[in-house]
Amino acid sequence: MCGRFTSLTPPERLAEIFECPPPTPGLFDDTFHPRFNVPPTTRIAAVVLDGEGRRRLGRFNWGLVPSWSKDPRAGARLINARSETVLEKPSFRNLVPRHRCIVPMDGFFEWRTVAVDGVVPSGPKQPVYAVRRDGQPLAAAGLWTTWRGDDGASLHTCCLLTTEANGTMSPIHDRMPVILEHDDWGDWLGGGIDDAVALMGPAADSVLMVHPVSTRVNSVRNDGPDLVDPLD
Repeated sequence: MCGRFTSLTPPERLAEIFECPPPTPGLFDDTFHPRFNVPPTTRIAAVVLDGEGRRRLGRFNWGLVPSWSKDPRAGARLINARSETVLEKPSFRNLVPRHRCIVPMDGFFEWRTVAVDGVVPSGPKQPVYAVRRDGQPLAAAGLWTTWRGDDGASLHTCCLLTTEANGTMSPIHDRMPVILEHDDWGDWLGGGIDDAVALMGPAADSVLMVHPVSTRVNSVRNDGPDLVDPLD
């Protein structure tokens, strides 16, 4: 799964990178603050297609609330969707055709759960931080929807797609986010279902690099640049 990431690139720059118009005034905070420990259920940036097929940068709650859900708190349980079963699960299958999104992130955290020399880690798990080798933001594949309450209020929510770990991540964890390359963004956002399914595999081993970081990232109360500093 993917349960924590960093958001360090200002929305105006994200709009340029993902070839979107400038963000709607007031959609994001007037003063951008980098976030080094983004947890589920918070508001995050995501790229979607509008009704005319144009890319837009919007804000979504991380944790998908299906449109038929009676309680918006359901999103806390649906922060990720497994790509292998996404077309089977009622919460996700109707979103795959036209409700795909890209979640920009500068890096993501994972916690080592894989046995080393036959020994499964005990105690607090060692977190690692994963980033692109080329220094560019990651484009994580996701799904989005809009939930509407009985009072007419609406809530835009999203989740991340995960897949089996590649050679870089498999010594740490058996899952990783679906990472999209630049040339695949168009097919992911606007292509057919077959196009989308073809992109749901693990990234090439050469895309990411990882390093261990402090267990301070385990607490969502901690947020600062020291959380991504490599351990000695």
